[in-house]
Amino acid sequence: MPLARSLSVTSLSGLEEWDEEFDLEDAVLFEIAWEVANKVGGIYTVIQTKARLTAEEWGENYFLVGPYVESNVRTQVELIEPTNPILKRTIDKMNASGCKVYFGRWLIEGSPYVVLIDVAFTAWSLDRWKSELWENFSIGVPWFDREANDAVLFGFLTAWLLGEYAAQCEDPPHILAHFHEWLAGLGLMLCRRRQLPVATIFTTHATLLGRYLCAGKVDFYNNLAEFNVDKEAGDRQIYHRYCLERSAARCAHVFTTVSQITAIEAEYLLKRKPDIITPNGLNVKKFSAMHEFQNLHAKSKSRIQEFIRGHFYGHLDFNLDKCVFLFIAGRYEFSNKGADIFLEALARLNYLLRVNHSDVTVVAFFIMPARTNNFNVETLKGQAVRKQLWDTAQTVKERFGKKLYESLLVGQLPDVSKMLDKEDFTMMKRAIFSTQRQCQPPICTHNMLEDSSDPILNCIRRIGLFNCSADRVKVIFHPEFLSSTSPLLPMDYEEFVRGCHLGVFPSYYEPWGYTPAECTVMGIPSISTNLSGFGCFMEEHIADPSAYGIYILDRRFRGVDESCNQLTSFLFQFCKQSRRQRIIQRNRTERLSDLLDWRYLGRYYISARHMALAKAFPDTYMYEAQDPTSSSGFRYPRPASVPPSPSLSRHSSPHHSDDEDERYDEDLEAEKDRVNIRQPFAAKTKAADGVPSESD
Repeated sequence: MPLARSLSVTSLSGLEEWDEEFDLEDAVLFEIAWEVANKVGGIYTVIQTKARLTAEEWGENYFLVGPYVESNVRTQVELIEPTNPILKRTIDKMNASGCKVYFGRWLIEGSPYVVLIDVAFTAWSLDRWKSELWENFSIGVPWFDREANDAVLFGFLTAWLLGEYAAQCEDPPHILAHFHEWLAGLGLMLCRRRQLPVATIFTTHATLLGRYLCAGKVDFYNNLAEFNVDKEAGDRQIYHRYCLERSAARCAHVFTTVSQITAIEAEYLLKRKPDIITPNGLNVKKFSAMHEFQNLHAKSKSRIQEFIRGHFYGHLDFNLDKCVFLFIAGRYEFSNKGADIFLEALARLNYLLRVNHSDVTVVAFFIMPARTNNFNVETLKGQAVRKQLWDTAQTVKERFGKKLYESLLVGQLPDVSKMLDKEDFTMMKRAIFSTQRQCQPPICTHNMLEDSSDPILNCIRRIGLFNCSADRVKVIFHPEFLSSTSPLLPMDYEEFVRGCHLGVFPSYYEPWGYTPAECTVMGIPSISTNLSGFGCFMEEHIADPSAYGIYILDRRFRGVDESCNQLTSFLFQFCKQSRRQRIIQRNRTERLSDLLDWRYLGRYYISARHMALAKAFPDTYMYEAQDPTSSSGFRYPRPASVPPSPSLSRHSSPHHSDDEDERYDEDLEAEKDRVNIRQPFAAKTKAADGVPSESD
């Protein structure tokens, strides 16, 4: 489902149209990934959201290739007969040779064609193909690695599909194949080995070895040049996977990755510098009503507040209107995702809020799936008590309203002392007594299977954040993905994000980072790091990211303690903002949505495809690089109005009142930003003609 944004600003123009026009009528694009119609991780989101833009560009000549998973096909794919006669002959030939290949439409935005291959049906060929893999590439795959075995089967079958398609073409074909991640990489290697007429692109979204090394708590980025990559991969028993990834990267006509930080990593670990950076985007859908996203924030926040009322029943001694909701979400990688530094910063924030006698209460949510066996009974009881209190209040209100109505009917003012009888008071007293609690509000909403060894719970025990009354920071660990059908917190992820005030993602290893990007599109400020692709991208495109609600934590050039202090400072300054300042900041954050729209970021993928076609078929296609890896496209200056921070937004007069309206015009500020946005290609053209460019 596309994320929505409002019409608070006019859509920005972005990059100008590129000069080169490629004739794609005779070309066909196959995009190959294990996560086509098969949700496993973040690559699924990339392919799913990008499909509409790619289908618009390539039309009937665009095909996604993935594994056939029956449970997914039943709910996501409409199986049909192939519309392309060449592809129909190809699939028929493969099915007649002992394969099972299906064709259909993926029921997502853009409705792209999909070719789904049943890898299990050809498992009888695994040993023979493993032997061929060893003979041609000297890569051995152990029998016990099921995921690598699937990669071997999928790789040989995709190479078979592309080779058969080329053979079925009457004229010399112009085939472009885009492979994502190591699971699909073997197909690329075989295409080059067999010298098929296929232009190849390989995209790594995160290097295998990088993820494993960071999980091992090594000083990764400061020692990139020192690692013995073969030894490190061997020690972690992933050498065969690493060889598949490295070979695919080196064999491809064009090698891409999703961020500048991952490009540096790939250069050292995969021994090839990426040809182009292809950042990940989202489909941004606009509302028809102005500032509608602010209304959605208020609506979703009220639902989170209802959950808080139940979760903290008996200990609701803080003002919900002065609550700030923070959250972290993603895979449960305690150190890689920065949950460790976030918890430490929360402990320090708790101290600062207490010694400064702040009336702000922070509720921090950890949305990370872990092994559980059921909901926590105390958590469910809290929501039941809240509902009982609501029902009691409604009953008393109805009885009160009926007596008031009858009194007014006879033309008398009601006697307030008689409006509530003993039965009403008894009901209310029973309701109050039911809120008494003998224990602290629970930290975890579920029963954990490995409670004693869970990293988050152990860290909470160490820092002592137990949701006590004296604590200004409360912690809620929800070890399950959010769902609108949950009896506990019935909200989907998008609705929950909209209701929060700040997303906190202090990751140590994050090649891109969809979670802060989704926050930005929904107008929610976020904290990222200069070790995440998203953080680096925003630093390149925005002069002052923090003024737009994008806080970039330095984890590359600072130690852990220094980074933790910086994160604590970010959180403390955010808590000091007034409600109006947060509204202003959300408006600015939402204005960055166009930066993350596939309409803009899709240009980088187009550039990569043009580059691959020109390299593989130089007689037919020609491409002139336009340096897409530089800081190009939008360039947001500092906001025209005063930054929304407590120290800078106050007037110098000591008589300033909190109720005084700040001078702020959203439309005027947005218009000034649009005027100041830098368009690099236009600037370069003017400079070449003798006109000084904006950067001069």
